[in-house]
Amino acid sequence: MPVYSYKGVAATGKAARGFVDAENLRAARAKLRREGVVLTEIREGGGAQEGAARALPSRQISLDRFRRISGMDLALATRQLSTLVGAGVPLVDALGALTEQVESPRLKSVVARVRDRVNEGAALAEALAQAGPFSDLYVGMVRAGEAGGALEQVLARLADYLEGQVRLRNKVGSILIYPAVMFLFAMFVVAALVTVVLPQITQLLQSLHQPLPFYTRAIISVSNFARAWWWAVGLGLVAVGFGLRAAVRTERGALVYDSWKLRLPILGRVSRLLAVSRFTRTLSTLLSGGIPIVRSLDIAKHVANNRVMGAAIDVAKESVLGGAGLAKPLRASGHFPPLVTHMVEVGEQSGELEAMLAKVAETYDEQVETTMTRVTALLEPLLILLMVGLVLLIILAVLVPLLNITTALK
Repeated sequence: MPVYSYKGVAATGKAARGFVDAENLRAARAKLRREGVVLTEIREGGGAQEGAARALPSRQISLDRFRRISGMDLALATRQLSTLVGAGVPLVDALGALTEQVESPRLKSVVARVRDRVNEGAALAEALAQAGPFSDLYVGMVRAGEAGGALEQVLARLADYLEGQVRLRNKVGSILIYPAVMFLFAMFVVAALVTVVLPQITQLLQSLHQPLPFYTRAIISVSNFARAWWWAVGLGLVAVGFGLRAAVRTERGALVYDSWKLRLPILGRVSRLLAVSRFTRTLSTLLSGGIPIVRSLDIAKHVANNRVMGAAIDVAKESVLGGAGLAKPLRASGHFPPLVTHMVEVGEQSGELEAMLAKVAETYDEQVETTMTRVTALLEPLLILLMVGLVLLIILAVLVPLLNITTALK
């Protein structure tokens, strides 16, 4: 639903400005008239011209629903809402103020819909669940905060959690940028040599009618194949990519893929550390927000984003339902490091499970960053050597026949 920014005069005579969501411009005007606002200016999203909106009210298509809400935008909005609620601002007014402060067009629209539903009498958690982009973790935490009368604290914990996830994702992404650029550059150089430079030299070699070494003939064959069938190779790679994507979306395929990820030599360790970090931090956040442990395990299992570890968490959940502890089934699964199971066991015995899980999450966040830094330090020279080796091989495949021919002519 489009969001319109407006300026006008309220029934009290004071200047009024803000945002309103409606099906079209006419509906927005009617809604504001019912609220006693005399309009002086109204624009869609704060940037669309009123004339254009009036000319095509039924044909306008809002792209807000297709825009992605970034984790940092959501974390910032959650922090602001926590501050407003903690200052004693009524929830509807706090959501209205948040609508004005949010910069993301889609999040602005979502918050406006949540505000309207809360104004109609719905609970905040219910309105968030109906809005769409909020995760089960987010909705569950807000529901627990409303039930326990600690909405401000729960929103603050949610903001901490979201900010932590964004920081971790940004650190891992920034570490991987340089190797990715190096790899793409190496592939570009090799592709240019094979498809542009080598064919020109190949014509010269073949015109001399001299026998060529086997590796020169092999590289020439690869070059000819790449030039003639590049489109087939591209289509084949796309087809394989879509096939693997479809297979991974099945339950069996996802289980095989996640199991394979954990067995990789170096990246498997990184995948396990990331899954453990997500699981422990999410479980700590949910438990500290008052969510029952069984429900918390269900949500944290999905956040871990690994079917193999999710199956181990399901076994642990059944153990908890049977009255047993959490540490023993996690240890028996073999998928959780000893530090995790030991800290969980200590937390269960001391009654400070949330704090122990938070410490584990911090430890594994640091390990993820350290491991990724080491992997990157190893990848950089390997990629350079790979690029140099490929270029050297192509050069030798060209120079050796030329040297042989030159020697024979002497």
